[in-house]
Amino acid sequence: MSAVTSGYRTATQAPDPAASGIVGVLGGMGPAATADFFAKLVRETPAVSDQEHLRTLVWSDATVPDRTDAILSDGPSPLPRLLEGVHLLQCAGAAIIAMPCSTAHAFLPDLRRASAVPILSMIDASVRRLRAAAPSVSRVGLLATTGTLVTGLYQAGLREQGIDAIVPPPLLQQRSVMRAVRLIKAGELEAAEQALAPAVRSVAGDGAGMIVAACTELPLVLGHRVEDLPVFDPTTALAQDAVALARRLPHPDHTKERP
Repeated sequence: MSAVTSGYRTATQAPDPAASGIVGVLGGMGPAATADFFAKLVRETPAVSDQEHLRTLVWSDATVPDRTDAILSDGPSPLPRLLEGVHLLQCAGAAIIAMPCSTAHAFLPDLRRASAVPILSMIDASVRRLRAAAPSVSRVGLLATTGTLVTGLYQAGLREQGIDAIVPPPLLQQRSVMRAVRLIKAGELEAAEQALAPAVRSVAGDGAGMIVAACTELPLVLGHRVEDLPVFDPTTALAQDAVALARRLPHPDHTKERP
C-alpha cells in the first residue's frame, strides 16, 4: 500500500485529539476578526519553516446569531450553532479550541460542558497578560460590544487583577462603539475608526491608562496606540495562549518534540 493510500485510510479513522496537535478555531463572529486571529496565531508561532507552524482547523460560521441581541433582547441564541462548531472541530481532530469573539464568551461555560477538549478563554488570557505587560496600570478604557459589557466578564477579571474598567456612557456606547463595530463588519474601516474616536476620547478623559480592544472587530481599526494611550489586543492574547498550549501537545509525527 502506498504512503498516500495509507494516509487516506488513517484519515478516515476516528481522530485522537490528544495526539493530533491540531488547534481548532471556532470563528465567523465576524469573518474578518477570525482572519485576524489566524494571522496573529501564525505571527505568534516561533517558526522558521512551514513545518514548524501549528496544524490549524478554522471553522468560520457567519450564520451564528448575533450574540449581543441574544444577551440584551431575547434574540435567537447562538448556542446551538456554537455547539455545532465545537462538535465539528472535535470530530475533525482538534486538541484545543480558541474562540475569537469576546461576546460569545457569555456562552463559554455551556460550550466547555459539552466539549471533550479544552476551550480557551480569551478573557482569562487578556487580563492575565495585560497585568503582566503593564503592572503599573490601574485603570483601563474597556471598549466592547454592549453584550460583552453587560456580562461583566472583563470587568470582573480586571478587578481581580486590581484594575478598574472605564466604559463609555450608554449613549456614546451606542453611537460610537456599537456603530463602529457594525461599520467594521460592513467593511467600512475608515468610517469605523472615525465613529470610534469619541468613545476613545471619553475613556481617555476619564483617566484610562490603556485602551482594551475587547471586541475582536476593534483591533482592525485600532493601532498600537490611540489618543497617546497603548492599546491592548485580546485577540493577540488569545493567540499567544493557543500557541503556548499547542506547543506542549505531541508533535503529529510522534517522533520529536516541537521546536
